Amino acid sequence: FDSLPPAQYKETMSTILVWIQQSETKLSMPQVAVAEYEIMEQRLRELKALQSSLQEQQKGLNYLSTTVEDMSRKAPAEVSQRYRSEIEVILGRWKKLSAQLVEHCQKLEELMTKLQRFQNDTKTLKKWMAEVDVFLKEEWPALGDSEALEKQLEQC
Repeated sequence: FDSLPPAQYKETMSTILVWIQQSETKLSMPQVAVAEYEIMEQRLRELKALQSSLQEQQKGLNYLSTTVEDMSRKAPAEVSQRYRSEIEVILGRWKKLSAQLVEHCQKLEELMTKLQRFQNDTKTLKKWMAEVDVFLKEEWPALGDSEALEKQLEQC
């Protein structure tokens, strides 16, 4: 009986596997090009919440790892190997998921910065274009008015 996992192990394993599956599904959703900052902010909040959830699940993963180590010392080699293989698969998925989360957050933050910069540049350009439009619609000075012509030349 020492080589069998405790009931809590099976419950924790089930919880972690369900959580990993749900998180992998969330991260595997196709990334769409978004040009709305608010939508990007919402997606970033979702990713940050997933990161927090990952940290909360970490103690369950630690429990599974230490339980497998304890069982390995007491269990026959084939049983021990089965549990080690099982936890290695989960640890691999966990590490991949964790890395993807970090990568998605960083990429989204970079894109948000670029979008913000682009929106600011666009706003500046539109303001400048409106000023140029007003200037171009102004009445041209009379041909003999050299002072007005010089002033308009400076503005140009």
